[in-house]
Amino acid sequence: MINEALQFIVQALNQALKNNFHADEDLVVMNNVIQTDGAIPLINQNKVVLSLINIEKETNKPFNTYNRPLEDSNYSSGSPSEYYNLDILFSSNFDDYGESLKMLSAVIAYFQGHTSLTPADLSTILGGIKKLDLDVVKLAFHQMHSLWTAMGAKYQPSILYKVRLLNIQSGQVRGTISAVTQTTNQVMP
Repeated sequence: MINEALQFIVQALNQALKNNFHADEDLVVMNNVIQTDGAIPLINQNKVVLSLINIEKETNKPFNTYNRPLEDSNYSSGSPSEYYNLDILFSSNFDDYGESLKMLSAVIAYFQGHTSLTPADLSTILGGIKKLDLDVVKLAFHQMHSLWTAMGAKYQPSILYKVRLLNIQSGQVRGTISAVTQTTNQVMP
């Protein structure tokens, strides 16, 4: 589901940037900022790069158990859905610094106007994604420096967003629950 959510964001942003700049090719890719050998991936050249930085489990909200009706009026029982937040980095990797800033500004403008993404934001619907909320993550200078140092890369114009409440449900059934078929009226003494 993580890959699908990030592809969903890439497709929505690509569609918007291509329309905005009248581009024929994609302007956004999902990739590492830097390869394990320290080289910049060729696919990142003159692109906005979306990179997954962190995943955290959402623990603040109560979620219901996973019970689904079966054909025989019983219910299947499973683990409740888990929700995760993703920290994603958009870095603007263009040969021309002015172009990098222009593209980063376009990314910020897009997400300022689209703080939530739904399948209605794309002409192609991606299965299982109902809504993704995006918020800017405020980082101090030293935190941004630490992030880029940890990635082993040189700083590029970038912004960090938190994608909130990605729903992950394995769908594994742990058992069945019998449906209530009768009630009795008993008077308590």
